[in-house]
Amino acid sequence: MMMMMMMMMMMMKRREFGNLEWLLYGMIILVLFSLGGVHQCNGGSLMGNEVVVMVDGKVAVAKTDNEFICATVDWWPQEKCDYGTCSWGSASLLNLNLSSKILANAVKEFSPLKLRLGGTLQDKVIYSVGNTREPCTSFVKNSSEMFGFTQGCLPQSRWDELNDFFRKTGAVVVFGLNALNGRVPMQDGSVGGPWNSTNAVALIRYTVNKGYKIHGWELGNELSGNGIGTRISANQYAADVITLKSIINEIYKNSTVKKPLVIAPGGFFDAAWLGKLINQTKANSLDVISHHIYNLGPGVDEHLIDKILDPKYLDGEESVFRNLQRILRSSGSSAKAWVGEAGGAYNSGRNLVTNSFVFSFWYLDQLGMASKYDTKTYCRQSLIGGNYGLLNTTTFKPNPDYYSALLWYRLMGRNVLETSFNSTNKIRAYAHCARKSRGITVLLVNLEGNRTSQVYINSRVFHSKKVTKLGRRRSSFHHHKISRARRHVRYEYHVTAKDANLRSQTMLLNNNTLEVDSNGNIPKLKPIKVKSHKPIFIKPFSIVFVHIPYFHALACK
Repeated sequence: MMMMMMMMMMMMKRREFGNLEWLLYGMIILVLFSLGGVHQCNGGSLMGNEVVVMVDGKVAVAKTDNEFICATVDWWPQEKCDYGTCSWGSASLLNLNLSSKILANAVKEFSPLKLRLGGTLQDKVIYSVGNTREPCTSFVKNSSEMFGFTQGCLPQSRWDELNDFFRKTGAVVVFGLNALNGRVPMQDGSVGGPWNSTNAVALIRYTVNKGYKIHGWELGNELSGNGIGTRISANQYAADVITLKSIINEIYKNSTVKKPLVIAPGGFFDAAWLGKLINQTKANSLDVISHHIYNLGPGVDEHLIDKILDPKYLDGEESVFRNLQRILRSSGSSAKAWVGEAGGAYNSGRNLVTNSFVFSFWYLDQLGMASKYDTKTYCRQSLIGGNYGLLNTTTFKPNPDYYSALLWYRLMGRNVLETSFNSTNKIRAYAHCARKSRGITVLLVNLEGNRTSQVYINSRVFHSKKVTKLGRRRSSFHHHKISRARRHVRYEYHVTAKDANLRSQTMLLNNNTLEVDSNGNIPKLKPIKVKSHKPIFIKPFSIVFVHIPYFHALACK
């Protein structure tokens, strides 16, 4: 009976694999059966869901930045409210408590964490540095103003305090510049005229003179395409990017500080608009194309969890990554793709959804998908503030996604590997070379709420041979012999929600609660050791990072 069921499984899988892969799959099942690797219950029926993940370790399909993980710090004051809820508290660049031990430790754990400073109100900020004569006033809520607030100001003293914090924590900083200075409102709702860079020049010059390190200067926030609040044409934006590039070249030419990146436009994906910008700036003027992601809709949506757990909905964003990669490759531009801001649900997210365990399904799937399409950096909205912060706005204690980000940073290296598997899309699988270690790390996400899956990781390495007379290229599979693999050990990090509550703000790692100690120290992330011949058991609604040091991958040498 057992053999009949295995043969039926093999026939069912034949549609999903090529003939050679189908043959290998059958061999794996037979070997596992002979070694007792396929568990039986109820008189010999298969237990759970069998999944074989094939990882091609021959070449990397993409490569991320070393600081792929990034988080944003916004300008929103505590008066920022959405749907009757005010969730920002004192999380603004202007009033965030930089003396918090938990905050400092949370940033230091990444060594370094990339921070993108910006957001909607960045295009209403003036910089009180140097000889700036405008009064330095705070944002004031005013519904008649664009974005709902009056102009605000960054005092020189606060810029000094922020940079002292960045220095102490080792943060890598990207600063979003005000791109609306000097613009003229047009009848169609857009703004025209060239960017007035005077105040930005003052800030950049002051920053260089103080020796502050800035990784990148980003021009504008959500002013591309149709824009949010207003918009700027692609032609004008390109001219302004070229202006910013010349400013940076001039100010940094005699500086010992590394010349920063020029980043734009920090808006939503619009193929036609971005195509124009890229084509007009590709002569080494634009280093990074940044775009934003809020694909789950408004935070007020009561069906956010349904969307997060729907594989088809998650797959919907893949076309954005794929199309941006295609545009960049076909243009001949040297610019790289970043996700400059991603909070999933706009208007500050939703409490007990975008700051709870369930959101790690969306977040980690986004990281895996983005990296596969050569996205170099992924900035999460936000480090703190709103209902989607990695840290709690009041206590600074980490929310579940902080630990998800930290696990990714510690385990997933820069080189991205191709994966394929025989499961439904309720199991999400991504593989990278291991970070600062041998072998690979595989990320498994189980969106299935009722079934534990048994996962087997195998390598798929094609060895090219001579082309035959029929013009067909021979290839052969390489996989780890299970009998030999018994001598090896892998490291597993099983992530679940406390009390199996998807809305929980407490995460468990291998059944241990993750929480800071009384001194504000981030807890150690300890794996469990598992003999390599055993399957990986991934529980319902759970996430597993698996470090496999004995996995031989040419791409990881």
